[in-house]
Amino acid sequence: MQTAGSDVSQYRLVGGLFLRLLGWIYLFAFASLAVQVVSLAGEHGILPLKTYLEALRAELGWRAWLEHPMVFWLATGDRVLFAATLAGCLLAVSVILGRWMRPALLGLWVLYLSLTQAGQIFMNFQWDYLLLEAGFLAIFLPGGSGVIVWLYKILLFRLRFLSGISKLISGDPTWSGLTALAYYFETQPLPHVGSWYAHHLPLGVQEALTFFSLVIEVVVPFMMFLPRTPRFIAAWLTLAMQAAILATSNHNFFNLLSMALCLFLFDDRALRRVVPASLAQRWSSDVAAAARTHPRRQWALGVMAGLLLSAAAVEAWRMVDRRPLPQPVAAAMRLWRGWHLAHPFHVFPTMKTERIEVVIEGSRDGEHWEEYLFRFRPDRLDEAPRFIVPHQPRIDWMMWFVPMGPIFLDWYEAFLHRLLENAPEVTAQLAYNPFPDEPPRYLRSTLWRYRFTDPEERAATGHWWRREWLGPFWPLAFVGGTRP
Repeated sequence: MQTAGSDVSQYRLVGGLFLRLLGWIYLFAFASLAVQVVSLAGEHGILPLKTYLEALRAELGWRAWLEHPMVFWLATGDRVLFAATLAGCLLAVSVILGRWMRPALLGLWVLYLSLTQAGQIFMNFQWDYLLLEAGFLAIFLPGGSGVIVWLYKILLFRLRFLSGISKLISGDPTWSGLTALAYYFETQPLPHVGSWYAHHLPLGVQEALTFFSLVIEVVVPFMMFLPRTPRFIAAWLTLAMQAAILATSNHNFFNLLSMALCLFLFDDRALRRVVPASLAQRWSSDVAAAARTHPRRQWALGVMAGLLLSAAAVEAWRMVDRRPLPQPVAAAMRLWRGWHLAHPFHVFPTMKTERIEVVIEGSRDGEHWEEYLFRFRPDRLDEAPRFIVPHQPRIDWMMWFVPMGPIFLDWYEAFLHRLLENAPEVTAQLAYNPFPDEPPRYLRSTLWRYRFTDPEERAATGHWWRREWLGPFWPLAFVGGTRP
């Protein structure tokens, strides 16, 4: 079997095309953050970065710089946060154009790592960590190295296999009973119109799709290390699954990045059949032959690969075994996790079986209440769920987690405080603020069960959703910034 490391010249075009696609994905990610980072972590945002940095310094001292690396230790503020997203967009364009590739890739990784740290819980998502891992490897891809190509295959394998195995070990009955997709399309964080149609597929079809999803995640990844033909089959099956997810879900750039990683399962000979010769020559030049790489650099890359794979193995074992790590290992991993280079991927290991939404209402007199509306999550019953890939509205997404329990309530309480202040940085993220001129005196939260309408009901009413009131939710009400 011929591996990536045996002849990296087979992957010059693959690497060059991947770098262009990675540039686009970085551009999507930074542009998405640019329109909301001040609302999330700005001076008057939900979780101000300055307050977070002060807390880290007080708790960790000098170790805060190592465990939470970011450029914002040097400077912070709304302008700095926005400038970081703008700089990321410009560097992403540089990569897309093939200019100053290595320094641009290094800058992109540093900036996105910094924003991931600054965004706190709003950036605590697997696609952010996947982008950081893929982006870190990309720094070393120009110049050519079979080690890096091999690490990309390992990254794709970890993403797919760990996502599958986490479903099997979770004990969730919807996965073991093959009914997960009977719930997923309706209960996922941000569905779109395709989700409504997929939800109404026959149950037998949904069960078959659930089974094939598990096969593609658990079995197919092992084909990624086989000879050319089975490896290509693994690539096409993975691409098909990602395309199906795009057709039924809003997961920002996650599926696009997963599809881009599949390039490393092909080779230059395959790509030259579909890529024009002029572009193939230009993109191939970004990744030179490994033979031209200095032996010391190859040795250093080998050491780096060993560290990355060791950390990834520890994190994967911790996810599967679920027992505490030995203290020395735990201490080392705590430092390592701050750099987000060995994430234990687990996509939907458990499945919600009903969609519960928290509705926020405000009032000035305690009797007449008006509802705040979000841009992208379900609110209005007659509004079709929107397709918003590759954007990720972080507040809308986080609202999906709020009913799950106390771990998600700190940010939510801070969010309510900002609504009581009518902070324009935060209310700008909403579709409708019922108190544009004068803030409310009271806020209350209530729980509602949302369900997709069936085709007959939608034809009769024009509604995509129906909802049922379940009762009050903590905190019941805020008055002037405090709970009564």
